[in-house]
Amino acid sequence: MIVRTWEGRVRPGMADQYVEHLTAHVLPEIRALPGHRGARVLRGVGEASDDFMVLTFWSDVASIEAFAGPDIGHSVVPEEARAVLTEYDERARHFEVVVDEAGRVV
Repeated sequence: MIVRTWEGRVRPGMADQYVEHLTAHVLPEIRALPGHRGARVLRGVGEASDDFMVLTFWSDVASIEAFAGPDIGHSVVPEEARAVLTEYDERARHFEVVVDEAGRVV
């Protein structure tokens, strides 16, 4: 399994709007893609701004390509999201899962 990570910061007071965008548009779209294995959206705790980290889980690189295109590091940031973000990663990062939650080497 491969985890795709991406981070962004939203404008003050716009965190709920960003979460709504993710849950109404982005997550339903990626759920429909073959090879998608789940997602988690993390919000910074105790920060002065609203920082988010989005983790998506994929079965293989080909599945990520179906989402991001041939350059899997390309950040997919729709205009709706850009309107509420003050900054965001231009490139996503990818990590292979090597140990699962039970401590088993994958």
